[in-house]
Amino acid sequence: MAGILCAGTTAPDFTLHVTPDQKLSLRELSGRPVILAFYPADWSPVCGDQMGLYNEILPEFQKYGAELLGISVDGVWCHDEFAKDRHLHFPLLADFEPKGEVAKKYGAYRDDDGTCERALFVIDRKGKIAWSYLSPVAVNPGADGILQALEELGK
Repeated sequence: MAGILCAGTTAPDFTLHVTPDQKLSLRELSGRPVILAFYPADWSPVCGDQMGLYNEILPEFQKYGAELLGISVDGVWCHDEFAKDRHLHFPLLADFEPKGEVAKKYGAYRDDDGTCERALFVIDRKGKIAWSYLSPVAVNPGADGILQALEELGK
């Protein structure tokens, strides 16, 4: 797990822009499971496939009461156009300025190219990381691990 936060760790709180004039804080979602999907960049083929997959199976995540948040270092305007183009129905948060600050807290920032790792986190209702996974940047990690972690939370 090359530096990303592991299960059992308290998830660092953050506040990021969802739109130019709206922010979302992790603490606002306390009491429900949260999926954080860090990804390198809007418009890359693998990121488009990954976010598209999550959008398709969003109802499966919602069966567990989970909130899905996509996070990259792209700005809100880029996220807005990407989300419209891909018809995404979940928030994309801009870890734009200071660049990668939240990704760094989760161990998911790529210093060599200034983007996010392709890292996944499932946070439980109490704010602890229940599961985390670091995928190779060129590989879509799919959703099986997320769904399994959500299922475990329900037990």
